[in-house]
Amino acid sequence: MTETFTFQAEIQQLLDILVHSLYTEREIFLRELISNASDALNRIQFEQLTNRDVFDADAELKIHIKTDAENNTLTVSDTGIGMTRDDLAQNLGVIARSGAKAFIEAMKDSKNGASAQDVIGQFGVGFYSVFMVADKVRVVSRSHHPDGQAFAWESDGGETYTIEEAERDHRGTDIIIYLKDDAKEFTSAWKIKDIIRRHSDYIAFPIYVDDDEEPTNKQIAIWRRPPKEVEDQEYEDFYRMLTLDFEPPLHRIHMRADVPMQFYALLYIPSSSQLNPLSPRREPGLKLYARKVLIDEYNTDLLPEYLNFVQGVVDSEDIPLNVSRESVQANRVMVNLKKTLTNKILGELNRMARKRRDHYLKIYEQFGRYIKQGVAIAPEDKGELESLLYFNSTRSNSPQEWVSLQEYVDDMVDGQDDIYYIVGDDFSSVRRSPHLDAFRKRGIEVLYFTDPVDPFMLMGLNDYRGHKLRSADEADIDLRDVGKAQDDADEMQHEAITDEAFVALRQRFVDVLGERVKGVRESNKLTDNPARLVSDEGGQQHLHRIQRLLDKDYEIPVRTLELNLRHPLIHNLSKMINADPENKAINPLIEQVFETTLLQEGLHPDPASMATRLNILMQAATGTPLSNLEFPEDDTPVIVSQAEGETDADDESDDDDAYAVEDAEFTEVAAEAEADDTDSDDDESTEDTSDD
Repeated sequence: MTETFTFQAEIQQLLDILVHSLYTEREIFLRELISNASDALNRIQFEQLTNRDVFDADAELKIHIKTDAENNTLTVSDTGIGMTRDDLAQNLGVIARSGAKAFIEAMKDSKNGASAQDVIGQFGVGFYSVFMVADKVRVVSRSHHPDGQAFAWESDGGETYTIEEAERDHRGTDIIIYLKDDAKEFTSAWKIKDIIRRHSDYIAFPIYVDDDEEPTNKQIAIWRRPPKEVEDQEYEDFYRMLTLDFEPPLHRIHMRADVPMQFYALLYIPSSSQLNPLSPRREPGLKLYARKVLIDEYNTDLLPEYLNFVQGVVDSEDIPLNVSRESVQANRVMVNLKKTLTNKILGELNRMARKRRDHYLKIYEQFGRYIKQGVAIAPEDKGELESLLYFNSTRSNSPQEWVSLQEYVDDMVDGQDDIYYIVGDDFSSVRRSPHLDAFRKRGIEVLYFTDPVDPFMLMGLNDYRGHKLRSADEADIDLRDVGKAQDDADEMQHEAITDEAFVALRQRFVDVLGERVKGVRESNKLTDNPARLVSDEGGQQHLHRIQRLLDKDYEIPVRTLELNLRHPLIHNLSKMINADPENKAINPLIEQVFETTLLQEGLHPDPASMATRLNILMQAATGTPLSNLEFPEDDTPVIVSQAEGETDADDESDDDDAYAVEDAEFTEVAAEAEADDTDSDDDESTEDTSDD
């Protein structure tokens, strides 16, 4: 009995584009079908590791392509895992609806007609590419289940498809392509072989064409071939097939070894940290093969968590074929593999940072957050990781200029032993921080920690090669014997207000701000700014940023307010208090001084709330008599904590903030820190260490 089904709307649009459009790269349909066949063979190979009760268990694992010029057909067959009736409906009827929609939008937005090769695989619509060359497609498949029935799926690329019972003597799938009149070239065996050699030569299973007794492809997995024999284009083609990323990878590592264990690895650093929702790689992890048999599609035990952005394959001769996924985790070979691969990747990155700095920084700009996560959660790798860290600093006004920790240490001024940093929300705001006044005055460099994960990184980075890391907002930093003060630093400064005037001024600040500050005192470091908030929290002053990053409840920390008694604003405020303590502009001005420091620290819960006060103060500054102005009666910010689920500026900053913060280990380390606070040369790399 034949059943008729209707394609989902997006797939109908997709098919209409493919059926009625002409592309110069139509041959890519064969690459996609061969890739699908290879996946089916991998799946049955893995199934048979633990289950021999499959239909046609002794069938050779292969792909066969048959050309038929007389009937203008091309048939792609495999002996893979096969499909049931439901599999056919799901896999070929509705599977790529989201990908189809994205593909359609890409085609609409493209100029001069999008390149099929650039978008077909990218949007997960590989199978449907067959309709670029087909008037009709018939798929006959028999699953691996011993009592399974063969079924046929058929469509002409219109609005519907059919499924019916069929006959097939062996396990696997036949895709019978009834070619268009202008696609007769694909009935040429020579043409088919040429496409296979260019696009699918690395497929691990034999691909036979017509009656050839020898496979067309080399049948040697690309990662098992000697690196010197692999062309750059082959590496890129394999990466594209693996990830559907149509930008070349930023770096690759091809290595193989015979001792102390035999393994092959081909690893890639992707072109971008942006997660592609349409990529076939739905989870982090490397593809793990045991003696050429895929046993784990997403193995996360081969690399530490902070390197889960690395893509690629690992194939070991020393992992037994009958090993379960659970026992793989505890296998001694896996422990050694993880150590070897991790050391290789970190070594490559360090070598690149030394010899090809600009290229390394491209990688760091994409994946620096992972490196910082590693500093916090992998103390055993700290020595290798901390040399990979780069930051902006007071050395330059450009966010494109980077400095390493070692470069910072090499350029320390006389008397300096500590490394100073400042945490902020972004480059533009942090470089204007009042905490930098004293450091600039004495020519001391300060690192900018503006990445949301930087406070988390600091949990594992207390020092660097004997130099303690200290935040520029710490209250007890003494710079008197560090560097040399600039001769003209005090030329433009007013005299400090008198002690008597400061007592009155400080009391007024205390009365207005109340419990929102720990205290108010004179600053001996500020030069260009009227006030700053300093921390007395012993290294935990940035815990609220970590809690905010993890979307947890947090309270705005209460800090000490320091005033610059030489600043004109403080002078003017003091005079206003002495002249008329009832002046109704005094309290709003004190509120504004305080909230400006909150804003500079990235702590203000609601910056927009300052607008009304600022407008009134500007009216007063431009001539409106104070008697004509009405300040709000309650001019105090009402939000003193950020509850889970509420939105603030940082929550909407970068859409990739979650890369290093959603992992369980990340959250666990942050939770431990909270508990502690409560208690107190080439773009490629190849290596061949075999004994051959």
